[in-house]
Amino acid sequence: MEIERAAGVLLHPTSLPSEFGIGDLGPGAHRYLEWLASAGVRWWQMLPLNPPGAGFSPYSARSTFAGNPLLVSPAAMAGDGLLDRADLEDYPALPNERVDYPAVAAAKDRLLRGAWERSGGRLPGELGAAFERFCSEEAGWLDDWALYDALHRAHRGAPWTAWPPPLRDRDPATLRSWADVHRDDVAFSRFCQWQFFRQWNALHERARDLRVSILGDVPIFVAHDSAEVWANRELFRLDAEGRPVAVAGVPPDYFSETGQLWGNPLYDWDRMARDGYAWWVRRLGHALRLADAVRLDHFRGFAAFWEVPAGAETAAEGRWVPGPGEALFRALDASLGGLPFVAEDLGTITPDVHALRRRLGLPGMAILQFAFTPEPRSSYLPYNLTRDTVLYTGTHDNDTTVGWWLGKATEAERDFARRYMGTDGREIHWDMIRLALSTVADLAVVPHQDLAGLGSDCRMNVPGRPDGNWAFRITDWMLAPGIRDRLAELVEIYGR
Repeated sequence: MEIERAAGVLLHPTSLPSEFGIGDLGPGAHRYLEWLASAGVRWWQMLPLNPPGAGFSPYSARSTFAGNPLLVSPAAMAGDGLLDRADLEDYPALPNERVDYPAVAAAKDRLLRGAWERSGGRLPGELGAAFERFCSEEAGWLDDWALYDALHRAHRGAPWTAWPPPLRDRDPATLRSWADVHRDDVAFSRFCQWQFFRQWNALHERARDLRVSILGDVPIFVAHDSAEVWANRELFRLDAEGRPVAVAGVPPDYFSETGQLWGNPLYDWDRMARDGYAWWVRRLGHALRLADAVRLDHFRGFAAFWEVPAGAETAAEGRWVPGPGEALFRALDASLGGLPFVAEDLGTITPDVHALRRRLGLPGMAILQFAFTPEPRSSYLPYNLTRDTVLYTGTHDNDTTVGWWLGKATEAERDFARRYMGTDGREIHWDMIRLALSTVADLAVVPHQDLAGLGSDCRMNVPGRPDGNWAFRITDWMLAPGIRDRLAELVEIYGR
């Protein structure tokens, strides 16, 4: 994949301003697109858009195909006539600066369910026809998701391994009977997905009009309690009752002394190879319908992944195991007609990972916050970068640049950074943004928190911390014309 020299901004839609307690795909997202375009930004990077699972993390989603209903815009639904002004006025007052996920989930569910119940399952005119087309065209993943989602609610959020064995094991007669009795609840899940994709498609079309491309994000692993694992047990390394025999993680690194124990089930790569990695072809083909290119999270896991025995207390007990390597990507290339992917090749990287990325022609990633170790010199220093790089001041897993500067950065790193950039560090966020945009990297991406000069309390995620993440939201002052114009000037100066 080749990227024309450009600038990007990283902000998940949940972080957008709105009056509904969480950013969504409605008017606020369209205004943000216009803000980006007016600054000359040509890539909007997001985190996974799927229904969040444990801790409301987009990286532990309950489906890799379904969209997140929390992103459905009540304002856009009102525009379609599915809600009226009274529905919006009855919406509870929720915080503007952070997402209160339990409160938002309850409020959105009430709103969506009310709209569905008022329709009586019979949407009028063109809306009804559009809904039926969506259900037919997306049945390959939607039917499994809708049934799983309805079962999940009926079992009060219990994981599928705790359901009665006939449901857990997908006994066909039992599933047919259950779906018939609960047909309205299953249809409601389809309705929520239709609204998500209807609104997403409108947003993506507006992005094309403004010449802003979407960079999506696909985690290498999927959550154990997800529709895909429940519906495709043969593709994962599970025991007879559906429990993982080994789980994913990463060894001790910059973020954690004991590694990160993710807990995702591992793939049966030999089984997947026998049908040409058909599930992966469907997964990434679907992701590329939502985005113009996709960041492959934890790319190194395709070369070798960290396998941790089920029941281990920390990820430090794991070992490296070879992944599918080039064979998977050749199958994807043949089916998708190209490899529009960015390889997230951070962390414990060995030469075989870099070699795989280069053979596939994928850009890799670099982070400026990691660049200023005085000795040994970092490969992320700008003079070491190559064009086939997506360079970040920091990612969603990093502290903000101001937070890093005031906290994690050592005095030696701060001294080197001041000398390297010729700065006193008083506006370190703009120093780092300028440096990122000035480099040879084809794409330079800045988290919106850095544009606004925010501190550690505004970071998106602290790896290894189970709660309190993903809640950051921007407010109106963070979209001030002065910030936009300053960014636009740098984009113009550095030819992005």
